[in-house]
Amino acid sequence: MIDEMRTQHAEDTAEITVEVFPETEMSPELYKKRLHALQKQLREIPQYLSRTEQSMMLVFEGWDASGKGGTIRRITDAIREDRIQVFPTGAPSAQEKARHYLWRFWRTVPAVGNIAIYDRSWYGRVLVERVEGFAGETQWKRAYGEIRDFERTMTENGCILRKFWLEISPEEQLTRFRARQRNPAKQHKLTPEDWRNRSHRAEYETALADMLRETSTDCAPWEVIAADSKRHARLTVMEQILTAVRP
Repeated sequence: MIDEMRTQHAEDTAEITVEVFPETEMSPELYKKRLHALQKQLREIPQYLSRTEQSMMLVFEGWDASGKGGTIRRITDAIREDRIQVFPTGAPSAQEKARHYLWRFWRTVPAVGNIAIYDRSWYGRVLVERVEGFAGETQWKRAYGEIRDFERTMTENGCILRKFWLEISPEEQLTRFRARQRNPAKQHKLTPEDWRNRSHRAEYETALADMLRETSTDCAPWEVIAADSKRHARLTVMEQILTAVRP
């Protein structure tokens, strides 16, 4: 569905292309070798961030069963627990609903030398809240500018911000749903809401296209990762994170 998206916001960039990194086949042995090599490099990121007086925020969005959790685990396995924190984003609490939707994310901004990972994020405003009607049209349209301002504030104050959309085909998603159904250890991962979201894929694709066009900027670009291969997606994300910190 997504080959490239462009956004036109003069304050950030005239035109940005969001690339879908292509999938490549690899053996299990090659995958493990590349994984361990990348994890070794990731281990050094907190030291780099401390030395340069920066922090890092990594945002993960994607279709249900696209492999966000597995990718995040491979990253956290490589980095000391006291330097990285994962924030799973679910439905807002009553306290959070009583405030601006970005309030709960301001509270999670990482300190210098640290990394924050968001397993879903503030983009719920322009995805699930838009599609499911939890946010009105005026609210979710206004959110694009609010999000750009929030992210620009982060990056102007020494935060490296990268955003990943994990893209899988409807066919691969169905395969993964059925695999979860058959596996007692993974059945808890599949909910009626997942099936309902799948039935609204066309609406989500429209919201996704708008999101990428409106919120991919020079300071906080979206990277769309082909994720029908979980191994490919994990390695590509790690490579992109390392690219963000290399001088």
